[in-house]
Amino acid sequence: MEKQGESKERQKLRSSLPKAALDEIPNPSSDAVSITGLVKERGRISGYQLSDHRVVSRSEGVALARSGKIRGVGISHNGETEYLKSIPDDTETNNLSSLPTVSDRADG
Repeated sequence: MEKQGESKERQKLRSSLPKAALDEIPNPSSDAVSITGLVKERGRISGYQLSDHRVVSRSEGVALARSGKIRGVGISHNGETEYLKSIPDDTETNNLSSLPTVSDRADG
């Protein structure tokens, strides 16, 4: 989304700054899945629902993303805890924070 009157250099800088906050941006494979929902415990993300209907823990999600099996995410950390973040692209609807919370149970 281009802001009126904003220089190309400023646009590039504005879009690159959020990406700099990511530790890694893995290169997804052609068969990579996407994240369709978030599993939360006490308001914190503990796992991810994938487009192939699997539910994985936060650490499994990070490992899958790192190996190119999840598209559209980068890896960041808070202290010793690694987690996934959407790769910034000026589209709000594909941000992880916009995804629904889902059950961590396969039957739920």
